[in-house]
Order: sequence, then structure tokens, then C-alpha cells
Amino acid sequence: MAQSYFVTGTDTGVGKTWVTLALMRYFSLKGHVVVGMKPVASGCALVNGRLKNSDALLLQEHSSLPLEYHQINPYAYALAVSPHIAGASNPANLQVIQTGLQSLQALADTVIVEGAGGWYSPLSQKMDNADLAKTLNLPVILVVAIRLGCINQARLSLAAIKLSGVICAGWIAVCNDSNVLMLQANIDFLVAALDSPLLAVMPCLAELDATVLAAFITID
Repeated sequence: MAQSYFVTGTDTGVGKTWVTLALMRYFSLKGHVVVGMKPVASGCALVNGRLKNSDALLLQEHSSLPLEYHQINPYAYALAVSPHIAGASNPANLQVIQTGLQSLQALADTVIVEGAGGWYSPLSQKMDNADLAKTLNLPVILVVAIRLGCINQARLSLAAIKLSGVICAGWIAVCNDSNVLMLQANIDFLVAALDSPLLAVMPCLAELDATVLAAFITID
């Protein structure tokens, strides 16, 4: 069975996609056949007559195998709103996603699955990221954007992850605000406060460079 992880965040826009790409590159550099999966995505645009998400396209581009788009993102919605609203006419189905993941796991050594939004963000009227991660039975990596309010968000998110009964493999600090005050002090507090290992502190980059970001990751 492929080594797999579920990437979630303390909120939307915290850097989950860059972290997912960095994890993919990290394992690729170790010689793994790696693929990414973003089961549900909102805010998609028509590309050659088909809805596609820019983040999912990056996962497709960085995967070791030439996968079809729908294998990476089975549920793509046009509106840039919560998936439970954007996908009301075609709600995400847990079984479809689970089957899709299993197909990818049969092809690859490592699969990195990126959630949408935070831990309790709804993916349909009946499912949120917590439900998805539990069903897929994957260890979770929590992405924390180091900014004002991140301590409360990180502690609440980790508590919710553990309450869901899944394993948290660790957390990754993303320094995506170059103007944040007392950055290291915030990270130091979270290291002491969170009962989960810090896997990386990713610097603030103007442009995506998955190889540079992968160099900051340590996973035992």
C-alpha cells in the first residue's frame, strides 16, 4: 500500500497547495513515485471545455505519472465558494473519492491528498474534510500560516483532528506573511503548545519553488 497523507489547514488560503507540492517533491527526491490528489475543488475555470482548478493542475504537473485530470480532481466546481454550495447539483461522494484514491495508491509509492479549506469545512451537505480524512484513513498533516490569530486556530484545529480519531503526523509552519511580527516567538509557542511534531518551517517565497520548500521538510 502506498504511503499517503491528508493535508489540511487551519483555514483557507494558508498554503496547503504549496505544502502539498513540497511534500510531493520531498518524497520524489527520495526516489518515490509520487502523485497528488485534490478530491474537491471550487473556483474552477473552463479549460478545453472542462472545469479545472489551478491548484489541481499544479498537482497534476508535479506528479511522477502522466495522470488524467479527473484522477486528481474528481469534483471540480465553477463557483469560488464553499464546495457544499458550489457543488449542490453534483455533490462529492465519499465512495467515489475513496475508490479514486485506491486507484492512485496502486500506481504510486506516495499519494498526497489535499483537502479544501479547514478541518470542518464542508465538502458537501453531508461531508466535511474530517469525514473524508477518516474514511480515507490517512495520517493528517496540519498546515499553519504564521500570522496574527494562528495560535488559536492551530490549537483548535489540532484538537479537532484528534477528536476525529485520526492520526496527526505533524504540522508545518508556513511563513507566508513577510510583515508578521514576532514570527519565531509564535512558532516557538506552537512547538511547545501542540502535541504533534513540527515537520517544517517554510519560508516566505515570492514564487513557488517546490524543490526549495522540500528542503525544509523532515519526516521520519
